[in-house]
Amino acid sequence: MEINDIYQLFLQCPRITTDSRNCSQNSIFVALRGDNFDGNAFAAAALANGSAYAIVDNPDYYDATDKRMVLVDDCLDTLQRLANHHRRVLGIKILAITGTNGKTTTKELIATVLSEVHNVLYTQGNLNNHIGVPLTLLQMTNRHNLAVVEMGASHPGEIAKLADIVEPNFGLITNIGKAHLEGFGSFEGVKRTKGELFDYLRTKEDGTAFVNNENKCIDEMADGLLKIRYGTADGLYVNGSIVSCDPFLSFRWKAGKNGEYTEVKTKLIGSYNFENAMAAVAVGRFFGVDAKHIKMALESYSPSNNRSQFRRTAANRLIIDAYNANPTSMSAAIANFKKLNGENKTLILGDMRELGVESAAEHQKVIEMLVEYGFTDVILIGTQFAETDNRFKCFPNVVAFANYLKSNPLVDRTILIKGSNAVHLERVIDLL
Repeated sequence: MEINDIYQLFLQCPRITTDSRNCSQNSIFVALRGDNFDGNAFAAAALANGSAYAIVDNPDYYDATDKRMVLVDDCLDTLQRLANHHRRVLGIKILAITGTNGKTTTKELIATVLSEVHNVLYTQGNLNNHIGVPLTLLQMTNRHNLAVVEMGASHPGEIAKLADIVEPNFGLITNIGKAHLEGFGSFEGVKRTKGELFDYLRTKEDGTAFVNNENKCIDEMADGLLKIRYGTADGLYVNGSIVSCDPFLSFRWKAGKNGEYTEVKTKLIGSYNFENAMAAVAVGRFFGVDAKHIKMALESYSPSNNRSQFRRTAANRLIIDAYNANPTSMSAAIANFKKLNGENKTLILGDMRELGVESAAEHQKVIEMLVEYGFTDVILIGTQFAETDNRFKCFPNVVAFANYLKSNPLVDRTILIKGSNAVHLERVIDLL
């Protein structure tokens, strides 16, 4: 069946599912394969559970007598081509966002601002990979007039592939840092892969990049594109400065040289979120959102999912940034924590994953930073930190630390919680 024929089925049943347990009436089930499963085996169950059609690529599970089954060469490829076809049919302007750190928060802030005056489709959660991106595109309807799509990658070529699917009109790279080094091989590998977004935009006549003026690396990467610059220097498209960050970020911004300042008091923790918020200001203004509505949107946004959150418990004050960690974000979080006013500062840090051969050296650099800043109350969780040369409390995993807390509670502390998601530091939050 040609992709246009499958698209006609999609127009009749415009909901795609890849989970046979979640099949609404008139949905289309796409049988994806993973390392440990074959979605084809659940195609019949998906039809029984409500799907109108099931797309499969394993002939062993294809029933030619059942007109509800569609056999293709590759289900993932079909999903991606279907999404691209839908994107082309609707022709909606799309902003694609990638970067090492802050892309999900930046995407959320931008979507919040744009939603003040636009009907915006945007990536839910962090569904930013080769499956999540096409599923996002297939949620677009003719009621939307803008889309914001987040793109993640852990290996070279992945952003290029996603850009070919999305065909964005605009691009934003939040930053370039040390993450997924195991997959990228080096910092240069990270830079080349993130830069694939701008490489794609250079193939379009009107390719446009939103660029943090303070990040010279990204500025150079965007050469050849129309640049919408934001940052601290006067005269940029939008420029601003931090007013305070103790603990919540407040900043002010204005447009160009002669604009009037607008102060924004966010619910975000960390000075590193200033550039994320400024990106949202730049994108919002570019798409016609006025200063009043930009302020309202940014001040109403509350972070979630253990990203830049502040929580006051009965016993402690928590700064929770435990969704993910890499050397760049870890250093920024520690530096910000150093500047904060707070009594009895304590750091609970988990391993940074997927750093490959650089892991030992990067974890040791974190230890050196902690010593340089004079921190003494530090708790390290994970095998990578345990192998460093340090003088702090170490636990092999979060279970061991949780057991320790039951008899040694932390009380009246200001606590930074930071680590890779796989360490599961969120499991100790209720014990603090």
